[in-house]
Amino acid sequence: MHALTFHGGRLDEAARCYPQAPLPWLDLSTGINPDPWRTRSLPPVDLHGLPSDSGLEALTRAAAVAFGAPDLPIAALPGSEIGLRLLAALDLPKPYRLIGPSYRSHHAALPGAVSIDLGQAGEGGTVLLANPNNPDGRLLAPERLLALAHALGANGGLLVIDEAFADGVEGATILPLLRPDDPVLVLRSFGKFYGLAGVRLGFACGSGDLVARLGDLLGSWPVSSTAVAFGTEAYRDTAWQAATRAALGHAAARLDALLAGHGFAPQGACPLFRLIETAKAPKLFDRLAQAGILTRPFDYAPGWLRIGLPGNDAAFTRLDQALSGG
Repeated sequence: MHALTFHGGRLDEAARCYPQAPLPWLDLSTGINPDPWRTRSLPPVDLHGLPSDSGLEALTRAAAVAFGAPDLPIAALPGSEIGLRLLAALDLPKPYRLIGPSYRSHHAALPGAVSIDLGQAGEGGTVLLANPNNPDGRLLAPERLLALAHALGANGGLLVIDEAFADGVEGATILPLLRPDDPVLVLRSFGKFYGLAGVRLGFACGSGDLVARLGDLLGSWPVSSTAVAFGTEAYRDTAWQAATRAALGHAAARLDALLAGHGFAPQGACPLFRLIETAKAPKLFDRLAQAGILTRPFDYAPGWLRIGLPGNDAAFTRLDQALSGG
């Protein structure tokens, strides 16, 4: 069971723990878009040769434009998780501090970091937070974060923002407000909004010095040809992006109504998941798992349960029935 509280998406572990659960499993544990980009018309990929410099440049250009920051330094990463893991190699200002609650990866990324409230964040050092946040979906205005970054910078500090879920929320990102010399490093994820987590693609944007150092650490071929091909086309697909944000918003409202109908008060501004808090969370997780529905529990907050977005009518019906005890 420990693995099921550590990360989402552990269907193999869920199947081991609940061998009698009906198949197929409905995975609502990850916060990954259940309706991925162009699943039936993915671009061809040449896996024989190494990724080209021109292809990588086209990818980063397309991503920067999609982020609303075409002139900001940017580097491709093999997933935003790798960007987090590389933070400790950048000799960032100390002390390290986190705005919680947050990802387990944030604690691992900055060893010895302490959790603080947002009001304490301008005092210096390196502050790491997620926006929108995970697991509670808290959303902070980009202007507020920029003011925080400037306060940190005045004390020799740095703000690191994990925007893994920002694509799904219009106006959530700080990137259009930044200059290359601002003391801000932003990490972005491709897989969550575009529903292609297995492509393993992310980006570092913002502070020119830090982006360059991350690029140097990753070397000449930071991402695969698959990531280059899929990412370039997906980031250029503005019609899909707009339609998907609207669709996710409608689906999230539907999930809110479903959860409220069962007596829960869903939290969060990120349309890809909702957090509920109840003393019965462990029993509810177990009941859903026995019905073949995997959600995300938290060992550090046993009263929490994060529920990802169902992908279609059948998934909504299955969740509704399981919450009813059927």
